[in-house]
Parts: sequence; structure tokens; C-alpha cells
Amino acid sequence: MKKILKTITVLALGAVLFACDKDNSKDNDLTDNQKKMAAVVEKYVPDVVNSTYKALADETEKLYKALAAATNKGVNALTQSDIDAICSTFLAARKYWEQSEAFLYGPATTFGIDPHIDTWPLDVEALATALNNADQVTMMSGEDGIAYAGAKLGQELLGFHGIEFIIFREGKNRSLAALQAKEDDEAFEKYTVTGEQELIYATAVAGDLRDNCYRLYAAWNPDAEKVYTDRMKEIEAEIEINGKIFGENMLEAAKLGSSFKTWEEVISTILVGGCSNICAEVADVKMGNAHSGEDINYIESPYSEKSFQDFIDNILSIQYSLYGGRDASSPAAKSIISLLSDLGYSGTSAIQSKLNAAIKALKDCQSKGAFVKIYADSSVQTAMDAVSALDEELNKAADWIVKQ
Repeated sequence: MKKILKTITVLALGAVLFACDKDNSKDNDLTDNQKKMAAVVEKYVPDVVNSTYKALADETEKLYKALAAATNKGVNALTQSDIDAICSTFLAARKYWEQSEAFLYGPATTFGIDPHIDTWPLDVEALATALNNADQVTMMSGEDGIAYAGAKLGQELLGFHGIEFIIFREGKNRSLAALQAKEDDEAFEKYTVTGEQELIYATAVAGDLRDNCYRLYAAWNPDAEKVYTDRMKEIEAEIEINGKIFGENMLEAAKLGSSFKTWEEVISTILVGGCSNICAEVADVKMGNAHSGEDINYIESPYSEKSFQDFIDNILSIQYSLYGGRDASSPAAKSIISLLSDLGYSGTSAIQSKLNAAIKALKDCQSKGAFVKIYADSSVQTAMDAVSALDEELNKAADWIVKQ
């Protein structure tokens, strides 16, 4: 997937204009407004970011274990219930990932985790070639299969969408009969690829996915549990950026050693580098590429046909970021929305109304069918416009906050 991470000019401007009088190294040097911002971020990091990444790490662990168990059991011994359970676990993990996309700044981008685990379209032709290569399948089934997949397959064959192809087709859970038969996708026409080979591949990719989600959690949370940090040591995965865990770096804003010079910069990063960025991607790329005709094959989650759910979860990641908690349906007392209202920002209600409108427009699309089938429908343009309107409000708020 081509990410469209913005050059955050708002942040650069804020740093230039306010560094001199707002760069504080002691809490007692903060203004009252800055102390309120700090309190918001002190809730946002654990209750939104860490909470989401912990759930994502745990659910991808379950997915890996379920696929590994299916591979060990053997495709001919599986039941449809086994496959259905794997599909349910996949969708749960997928939800947490999509609901994390309002904070792709930091480790997800710095370590290249986002494109590594969430690139589409899947290169099905390359996958057919890979699974027809007995030596390559053997490497993926070995003790170092996870490491082999992560290092050798390339991002067009890794992550969620490779697994999605194996366990879903045409919006339905893969049937037991289909998995036990020769792969019949047209890209595999000249090959004989079995369900056993597909499960070996999916298991190795799921292990790599799990490791990368562990890394996200450990790279944000300095208090991440030992099971996650031990795995990072085992695979020698760096979790610090410039010598700091990212969440710690953010929570130490305005202090010597933090990359965030002011609390205004932190709030702007959440609004622009996080929330606005995913708004623009949903509207202009995830929906826009196919709807405009620029690339009608650029469809996220085409095999499960969950594209609109992905988009809704992306906007919910914005809601949770603004409201101060994962699964929050209203703003917490210490949240960005409450902060903006408390500081007297006149556009607070506009943000909330545009947020609600964007989610409603996406749900209206979802009710009409799968994105892979209705990407040209006029309702898609309506949803794109609604998401873009939310994006505009988020940037207005960021412009305002750096001037306080």
C-alpha cells in the first residue's frame, strides 16, 4: 500500500514560532493550557495507543497459534469449524489494526511496519510462483519459517492480505472443500498448489505479522510485559527511536531529550500526523484510487470483502484518539475534544459533526455492498467528501492549537 504520510508543515511552523517561549524543561514552567495538554496526552498514550496495540498483539498471537495448529493437524483433518474460527480471529486482529491507523506516526512508520504488514494489492502471481517452489515452501515450514517469510517474501506477499487470500474468498470464509482441493485461482492455473502449502505459507506470514505487532506495542510502551520484550530481543528487533521508547518520548514532551519540544506540537502531531493523515488516505487513496478509475484493482481487503469495515474502523481510530479512549463513544474529561472545548475553540462541534457524518456515509456505502463491487457508486464519492470534510476540520484545529 502506498502511504501518503504528510510533511507536517503545521508542526514545523509550530516549532519555529513557539520553540523559544514554549520549550520548557520543567513541569512548573508550563502554562495552564500546556498542563491541560499534558494531562490529555497522559491519558491518550496508555488508553488509546497502548491499549489498542496490546489487543492487536494478543489477537495476532491467537491467529498465529490457530494457523500453526491447523498446519500441524493437516489440511485433510481440518473441519469447517476450524477454518471459521481462524477467520473470526483474523477479523478481530484486523479490526484492532485498522483502529490503530490514526497513530501511524512513530514506530509504525519509522520501522516500516505499516507497509510490511498492510500492503495491497496482494501479488497473487508472485504468490503462485512462491508456493509452487518446493524449496521455498520447505523454508517457510522449518524452524526459521517466520524469519524466512519476513526477510525473503517481500511486502506484496506479507501481512494481513496474504493470510486473507488463504482463508477468505468472495466475502466468505474459505470452504473446507476448497482448501482441501487444488488452488483454483486463475493465477495458479499452471501450478498444482495444495491447501497444505497454503497453510504453511499463512502460518509463517502470521508469525511475522505477530512479531511486528509485538514490536509496535513494545516500541510505544516502556512498561510492555516481558513476553513482548523478550520476543523482540530474540529476533533482535529494535524498539527504541533515538534511544527512547516512543510513548515515553511523547510523555516527556517539553523536557530535555524529547523530540517533542512543546505540548502544542504533541497535540498537533496527533491531529495532523495521525488523524488527518488517515483521513486523507481513506478518502484520496483507499477509496479514491478505485473510484476515480486511477487503479480499479487498488482494493483493500478484497477477499473478505471487508473494505468498508476497514474504512469505518480507520475513522473510529480518529474518534478514539479524539475522545481519549479505545472504544470511546463520547469524549472523556481528559481528551482532545474536551481540551479544545475548554480552551475555547469554536470548531469543536464541527469536528464532532463531521466525524459522525463520515462514519454514517461509510456505513451507507457498506449497506449497499462490498467496495470491490460498488467502488464506482455515487455513494462512494459522498463518503469520500465526508471524510475529506472531517480532514479539513482536523487541520483547522491543529492550526489553532499551535497558536495557544
